[in-house]
Amino acid sequence: MNSAGRTCPLYYRYGAASIARAPVREAETLYVIGGLYGNFPALDVIEAMLTTELHPVTLCFNGDFNWFNVDERSFRSINERVLQHDAILGNVEAELQAESASDGCGCGYPDEIDADFVERSNQIHARLKDTAKHYPDLLAQLAALPMFARYRIGKVDVGVVHGDAESLAGWRFDTSLPNGIVKGDWLHNAFEQADVDVFASTHTCLPVLRHYGLPTNKVVINNGAAGMPNFAQTRYGLLTRISIHPSPHIPLYGVALRDVYIDALSINYDNKDWLQMFLANWPVNSPAWTSYYSRINNGNGITAFKDKDC
Repeated sequence: MNSAGRTCPLYYRYGAASIARAPVREAETLYVIGGLYGNFPALDVIEAMLTTELHPVTLCFNGDFNWFNVDERSFRSINERVLQHDAILGNVEAELQAESASDGCGCGYPDEIDADFVERSNQIHARLKDTAKHYPDLLAQLAALPMFARYRIGKVDVGVVHGDAESLAGWRFDTSLPNGIVKGDWLHNAFEQADVDVFASTHTCLPVLRHYGLPTNKVVINNGAAGMPNFAQTRYGLLTRISIHPSPHIPLYGVALRDVYIDALSINYDNKDWLQMFLANWPVNSPAWTSYYSRINNGNGITAFKDKDC
């Protein structure tokens, strides 16, 4: 069986203790933006949201800001705009550097993901990689990005990752996180080794907010996708906002930890404009259209966000 798209390259595995040794970046307000996927209208809205913030905001794009932007103009523009801010690698960006296509998109998809979906992801990435090779200057900047970042916001230490506490393409911060992982002490050990209070991730493309005892209060938040809908019959993306200041935007959901607000904010981009851009690169029956058009236009199968307090 072809393992491309399901394997997790060894160099993706940094271990939670590496996060504890990362340089600390101070911020009053942090926007964690994962899974932009080349969505220009979403990026425009995020930048506009900054104008209503009353205090300085740090933006950290935690990977997969590329995906659908396979035409040369879009590839350059998305990367130039994102790289003006803090950013870490997603598997999409990491695999743009790979000489071999043996790992495909580098997503490390679990077995329950349909094989045809995995193969289409590999095809999408191959086309993106073909575009990227024309921009060695941008590839060099992407290659220099870290796999994780560490922030201090008020009294809270935050580990920003793409996948999970151990790997760039890890899936342990997905919606099934409470099932068995806490009992096995994996999560407790991850927080302890990383020496953080919050993990902010993306990768799985599904939103998560979990507040744990462990015995001290800890939070896992996954913004799902900034550039695609995250709930049924919706057309907005999500970002994670972590701040010592209350949000000027009404959060969809959130939690407070040591006087720090941890919220999910909607990114209400123009879906009509985005669909036109998407279809220009990915017409009907193309790999991306087959995998993502329904979600972009109608949302996914999640009918509502359900917080889980463990």
